[in-house]
Amino acid sequence: FSGVPAVVDFAAMRDAVKKLGGDPEKINPICPADLVIDHSIQVDFNRRSDSLQKNQDLEFERNKERFEFLKWGSQAFKNMRIIPPGSGIIHQVNLEYLARVVMDQDGYYYPDSVVGTDSHTTMIDGLGVLGWGVGGIEAEAVMLGQPISMVLPEVVGYKLLGNPPPLVTSTDIVLTITKHLRQVGVVGKFVEFFGPGVAQLSIADRATIANMCPEYGATAAFFPVDDISIGYLIQTGRDKEKVMYAKKYLEAVGMLRDFKNSAQDPDFTQVVELDLSTVVPCCSGPKRPQDKVAVSDMKMDFETCLGAKQGFKGFQIAPDQHNSIVKFNLEGCDFELGHGSVVIAAITSCTNTSNPSVMLGAGLLAKKAVEAGLTVKPYIKTSLSPGSGVVTYYLRESGVMSYLSQLGFDVVGYGCMTCIGNSGPLPEPVVEAITKGDLVAVGVLSGNRNFEGRVHPNTRANYLASPPLVIAYAIAGTVRIDFEKEPLGINALGKKIFLKDIWPTRNEIQAVESQFVIPGMFKEVYQKIETVNKSWNALKAPSDKLYTWNPKSTYIKSPPFFDGLTLALQTPKTIENAYVLLSFGDSVTTDHISPAGNIARNSPAARYLTSRGLTPREFNSYGSRRGNDAVMARGTFANIRLVNRFLDKQGPQTIHFPSGETLDVFDAAERYKQAGHPLIVLAGKEYGAGSSRDWAAKGPFLLGVKAVLAESYERIHRSNLVGMGVIPLQYLPGEHAGTLGLTGRERYTIVIPEKLKPQMKVEIKLDNGKTFQAVMRFDTDVELTYFHNGGILNYMIRKMAS
Repeated sequence: FSGVPAVVDFAAMRDAVKKLGGDPEKINPICPADLVIDHSIQVDFNRRSDSLQKNQDLEFERNKERFEFLKWGSQAFKNMRIIPPGSGIIHQVNLEYLARVVMDQDGYYYPDSVVGTDSHTTMIDGLGVLGWGVGGIEAEAVMLGQPISMVLPEVVGYKLLGNPPPLVTSTDIVLTITKHLRQVGVVGKFVEFFGPGVAQLSIADRATIANMCPEYGATAAFFPVDDISIGYLIQTGRDKEKVMYAKKYLEAVGMLRDFKNSAQDPDFTQVVELDLSTVVPCCSGPKRPQDKVAVSDMKMDFETCLGAKQGFKGFQIAPDQHNSIVKFNLEGCDFELGHGSVVIAAITSCTNTSNPSVMLGAGLLAKKAVEAGLTVKPYIKTSLSPGSGVVTYYLRESGVMSYLSQLGFDVVGYGCMTCIGNSGPLPEPVVEAITKGDLVAVGVLSGNRNFEGRVHPNTRANYLASPPLVIAYAIAGTVRIDFEKEPLGINALGKKIFLKDIWPTRNEIQAVESQFVIPGMFKEVYQKIETVNKSWNALKAPSDKLYTWNPKSTYIKSPPFFDGLTLALQTPKTIENAYVLLSFGDSVTTDHISPAGNIARNSPAARYLTSRGLTPREFNSYGSRRGNDAVMARGTFANIRLVNRFLDKQGPQTIHFPSGETLDVFDAAERYKQAGHPLIVLAGKEYGAGSSRDWAAKGPFLLGVKAVLAESYERIHRSNLVGMGVIPLQYLPGEHAGTLGLTGRERYTIVIPEKLKPQMKVEIKLDNGKTFQAVMRFDTDVELTYFHNGGILNYMIRKMAS
């Protein structure tokens, strides 16, 4: 698991159990719990040889209090291991080091499995370990011994055929699959890959495909173990004798797959196919991971998006403004920006930095680019944030690191960084130029998510791309380029250099990979991973079993979730005359609900932090303040790109209906709460898509939201709402706000019967006399038990205290 919230909840649960007369030390993980600190570092410094150290020093300066708290947790709770900051990204560390594939315990073998508090936990499915992401709330209950409850999923077979073309990367393949499976519809289903094409993919390629499982909506994206999986375990330095025993076990139970033998293919609910030979180089964007665009179509597609109506593929820029240019000066040099100008180029994210083929491909492209005399303009914020130290090791040993650095792609840290919104500030003249021209500036990143407002407040268009393409677009300086017809640049000799001139072949990449990605690297990096960070080692933490909360802290605060909790259950009551806090369309993501990036200076969270004596420089990010509910409640629905149907502009505001005033969402919720009015949220399809962010459920709960009424939910977010006692309601098939004539300005009474059943229909009455039904999305009896307890953590506290 990843981050502070789980440890904060555990600490608060110990306090609650003690108040109820129980033993607080019952709150302990009963299974191995590995916490990898990977979300805190930000790209403040780049294009400098000491960027890595400066960013890490700043990370400790900003987050020392959080890190001390986590160190306390690692000592106070059994079975909890901390992988210190600066070590890498949780999923890559799991793939290269933590995962076992087969567990060996007390003389028994059994398959490894994992749940993680991040949706990209599915990356480990590429190695043959069944795993998926859950909300932090659910994971905490799992750690305390509560089984996961779910409706038995359908399993969709995804048959891979053929060979990828020589210029295609694993990123191109996964973006193609993401678009395809979004169209098929696999939300709540398992996907299993099979067919002869799987044998053409390395474990790194499979892990890339499995990693983006949340972007195509499935619960898991499983690649069964084969001989390539066994070879990867040995390549990454696992104990060879243990690996051979694991292989024998898998053979004995019929779980070692030969993908070329169709007789081993299982029966599936549904089968879909992809011929790998049809995949072309591509990106995805400008606002969603499933919106694939062939590289050959990028220029035309972006220019179409400029003028299209505001939406997933539109910015609604007036036609006479499409070729606007804004000039600016940076450090004594003149530059100009237009729509489509690249201002962020980041090689980042667990999706791609775990894959040597695309990372070495980027390095070889950088080498050829430098040798051809190409450069990257200095105003573009370039960065390289690998998922583990192994990446830096093989980039350096293979001789390509210096070329990446010459183009500005220095190692700036090990963690999620730009992919989660920790891209750091752009140069002020660049921000002023973007604002002055109302420009659609672009971020290009090798990440997995590009939702509005996530990557950076000033990049309205963001494209997911392979690491080599990230460098290519950084050199070009714009996405308004046709690489087949237009040069990347012109060198000092006046020669036009095209992308095809510097793009490395698959054979070139494989030759370097086979020589330089070796077991010794993995062993050397991981044998010291828990002790290599000197700043972490020097941290002092209290040894008490109960945490002593500091009332002056703006990072760590005891949450109010368990205030007033008693052993006796409270009967769920009908929600009467609720106001609608917000009304949304489709694909509202957890980034819209609970952003992780910058804290805007004019936001409720900023006002709170200022009142506590902090300056804007000290605000840090929402992601870093997840241990403080006062900040996170104010950050709920604080995304600057939020589209609320009550308003005619983007922004984190809503209408407070009793007064008619337009207010920040938090301020409106506070007024409703003070007047004793319950709240609901209306939404369209795929509500809660994206990160498995438990604050996207905790935040609305603290704002007084009692229910959400949506057309459909992403799996993890629905589960998180259940975990917080917020009712997930779903329109009946074929119905939505439009068909029912709902404006959101009505008041809603949701009738809760005394006897509840999974997925039962409930009646909703409006103050205008209209009545309709919706499905109450408690999918199992266990989820109903959580609801009766006011949430899963309340249930666990009562269980531990009684």
